Amino acid sequence: MKSKIQIRVKKRRYLILVNKSDRLTSLKAEIIDVKGECTAGHRKGDSFNLSCYTSGGLCGFFYHDIFPGLSVMQFGGRYPWNKGDEMVVECPDRKNAVTLRITPGKP
Repeated sequence: MKSKIQIRVKKRRYLILVNKSDRLTSLKAEIIDVKGECTAGHRKGDSFNLSCYTSGGLCGFFYHDIFPGLSVMQFGGRYPWNKGDEMVVECPDRKNAVTLRITPGKP
């Protein structure tokens, strides 16, 4: 069932249809590699929950870098170049790069 949300922007009305059954997808993150030493203390094999509202202990630089992808995944979308439902991302710190696999979790 879809509900209607109306938004007014500068005297124009927009109608947005939203599925009531849509829920935020919980995301699971797993550290699959660490080159050097993670400044946030993550180690290979660590796993944690991640979302648009929870950084899972990632440093601000890494979290900021992956945030657009997180929001796409959390709301049920995906990029065509990702493998299946997962997204593999790497920390912007090239000397101590952390590789992270993000997958949908249980709602």
